[in-house]
Amino acid sequence: MTTSAAVPAAGELARIQGRTVRVLAAGQVLGGVSFGATVSLGALLAADVSGQESLSGFATAAVTLGAALCAIPLARLAGARGRRFALTLGNLFALVGIATVITAAGLRMFPLLLVGVILIGMGNAGNLQSRFAATDLATPQRRGRDLGTVVWATTVGGVLGPLMITPGEALGAAVGMPPLTGAYLFSIVAQLAALALYVVALRPDPLVLAQRIARSSGPAGPVVEADRPVAARYAMLAVAASHVVMASVMAMTPIHLSHIAHGGAHAGHGSDTTEITLLVGTTIALHVLGMYGASPLFGWLADRMGRVTTVLTGLGILALSLGTLTIWPDEQPAVVVGLFLLGLGWSAGTVAGSALLTESTPVGRRPRRQGLSDTMMTASAAVGAVLAGVVLDTLGYGALALIALGVVAVTALLSPLGRR
Repeated sequence: MTTSAAVPAAGELARIQGRTVRVLAAGQVLGGVSFGATVSLGALLAADVSGQESLSGFATAAVTLGAALCAIPLARLAGARGRRFALTLGNLFALVGIATVITAAGLRMFPLLLVGVILIGMGNAGNLQSRFAATDLATPQRRGRDLGTVVWATTVGGVLGPLMITPGEALGAAVGMPPLTGAYLFSIVAQLAALALYVVALRPDPLVLAQRIARSSGPAGPVVEADRPVAARYAMLAVAASHVVMASVMAMTPIHLSHIAHGGAHAGHGSDTTEITLLVGTTIALHVLGMYGASPLFGWLADRMGRVTTVLTGLGILALSLGTLTIWPDEQPAVVVGLFLLGLGWSAGTVAGSALLTESTPVGRRPRRQGLSDTMMTASAAVGAVLAGVVLDTLGYGALALIALGVVAVTALLSPLGRR
């Protein structure tokens, strides 16, 4: 009697999972607005405040470093107190980070700017956990699709965020904000709304309920999944490789596009800030659309064709993207297409790799391995973004894409490990 009271019936559990996915999806829409603006503006702000383009990669490095520092602590908090606590704490970090970035831009303090971006990255560590929260109560047959749905929801905010740069600049100028920070006004509103949503609506907590079900006995309890550590390690590698390739190339694209815009300006007329931000915002918006727009499709493919097969599909798309950027690095249309494909490849690798990690790990160990995966993913991207700035400054954008192509090739060669 105690077990039946503690564990919902199958129909009720499906209803709870549906509600959980909807709440997480809404939170991702709001979180995407904030993070989309940071991705687009970070490199430009770093170059502007520091006065050195070679330091532009430090913005993406800082946001990924923040996520890396916070991934494991937030995962442990989620394991101890539930997803809701971890997600709301991430929202608070992001709010403090946004305020710090705006202050640093006004004071022209590059170290303080990096501190603010690190805090925003710590908030993004919470956003990253949303995809795993979608799998806590999911059945194996729908795990990829539920995960993909939550990732897809980031499309709306992720596309809106970069597109808010130009109107945000106008609004920021009207209220006296520093240049390139106006879009953060929209980010503040979005983060506050996401925080309220998780506090009020993410009930019952999916991870707490999943842990309760795992501890229960009888027919209501789930089938215990085998621990497959080799497959789990490859899943971490696939997610990290997809992310470091995407983040390194994407981080340098705003700077590269500004070079293309200046080079294409009419004689005697340089491209003004509005033209550059519009070009960067549109390109990054299409990139983010590629990252999240097709994630339900890749989730469905992961459920139907297998996790490793879908990871390999993503790696193939990444190779196509990087090949395009290597051959035509200075052609604006090629860069736009390449960035869109870069987002698609990331989506397939991340959705399928995250599903593979979840199904290769028992419930009790999932928060720890999920946190470790996010730490590997974000830490490698932080290092990659810093090195990408150096490569762009010394060898050029095409060479950066070629180096990233090597990472994709190695990850594909190791794919048999994911089937063990």
